[in-house]
Amino acid sequence: MIPLLVVGIAYLLGAIPFGYVLVRWKTGKDVRAEGSGNIGATNVMRTTGRAAGVATLLLDIAKGWLAVWIAGRLTEHDTVWMSVAALAVMAGHAYPVFLRFQGGKAVASFVGAFLCLTPGALAVEVVIFVVMVSWTRYISMGSIVGAATFPLAVWLITKMGVPALAAAVAGAFIIYRHSSNLQRLRAGTENRFKL
Repeated sequence: MIPLLVVGIAYLLGAIPFGYVLVRWKTGKDVRAEGSGNIGATNVMRTTGRAAGVATLLLDIAKGWLAVWIAGRLTEHDTVWMSVAALAVMAGHAYPVFLRFQGGKAVASFVGAFLCLTPGALAVEVVIFVVMVSWTRYISMGSIVGAATFPLAVWLITKMGVPALAAAVAGAFIIYRHSSNLQRLRAGTENRFKL
């Protein structure tokens, strides 16, 4: 029963569409009809402003962290179920029941989940992300490279098989969710990041 509760709570937390709610509250618009059509922080920032974008980012990170923390509390810090919760919260963000399963790319919820599960490895990936975005000016490139290298960082730092496996699944999922960005990067039409 507890495992089902862990997965359900994590999914439902992930499914809370903070970007959609904040934009609707601030402007009355549907963020999915603006910019890239994504409910995540980058699109919210581009279409609604920095404050709404930062708030979306922090709330999406928080829900990822909270999902894994709750899983730890309910399972006596069982890394298997905490890892499952990390994947479930990402699935909730990407496929939220509240928005007919049309969600975001799950990067911020990924950050929050693994901040709780494997903070050391995540710190390494944050550095990689910042370097890539600073160098290329593409947030998507930072996300993709970070996702691709994350499983190795988890394995090298934690030496724990299940979190490393979860990191591999999460990384592959992030790259899959960025397939349209990859196409735009190849075509040279991807939006560059500007402060």
